[in-house]
Amino acid sequence: MQTIVLATQKGGAGKSTLAISLALAAIRAGHNVRLIETDTQGTLSNWKRRRPYAAPIVEPIYAAREVEQRLQSLGREGVTVTIVDTAGGITAATNSAIRYADFCLIPARPSIADIEATAATLSVVRAWRKPFAYVLNQTPIRSAARLAGAENLLGDEAALDAADIVARPVIVMRNDHQDALIAGLAVCEHAPGGKSAEEIRALWQWVDARLGNASTARDAPIVKELVETPKILPAMAALPSVANDSARFLRVLART
Repeated sequence: MQTIVLATQKGGAGKSTLAISLALAAIRAGHNVRLIETDTQGTLSNWKRRRPYAAPIVEPIYAAREVEQRLQSLGREGVTVTIVDTAGGITAATNSAIRYADFCLIPARPSIADIEATAATLSVVRAWRKPFAYVLNQTPIRSAARLAGAENLLGDEAALDAADIVARPVIVMRNDHQDALIAGLAVCEHAPGGKSAEEIRALWQWVDARLGNASTARDAPIVKELVETPKILPAMAALPSVANDSARFLRVLART
């Protein structure tokens, strides 16, 4: 079994959405995937409750000792890839997950605040001598200069060539990611032909190659796509964008 840990000091970098997206990309590449949630905010658990399909299993585990024990046991259950979504900051559970990781992904938006906040996570990753890469996430469309600057800063932060430690491709900020999350889907299920799904598939292949695997992506989905748009999507679309917070979301659920 191979374990991928998504960790970063700063909240809001998109760890949970990336964990979900990569999990489904790995499943479609033929892996038996388990998602572990160590963040008490519960984004993965909430997504799982909205999900119309059984796979992947999400396990909320918050105690550091239990994280260690579970990661050591999952391989015996036939799991081939475990993806761990961690809380912002450096917690005992995050430290334990990184300790048992085969690869660490450090998501960061292309801003100086996000990049500076990766230093604490990088120090833990290096303390455990784990292979890692940054993922430039939620990047604006048509921002080549900003992305180039961010990549250079990340390379300087890690004292390495950015080409070696910045994952490809960058993940552009598009509505598909949030629409999929609302519906309990991954972006490759919600809009399989879209650019966001294409980027996630390419990112999974990049990570898989860094893990030393011979990745063979499958075009056919492992489950049937939804035959109709989930009712929650038009209900959310009718809301003003500024009002799309969790409280309004719960009221929409109650009405649909």
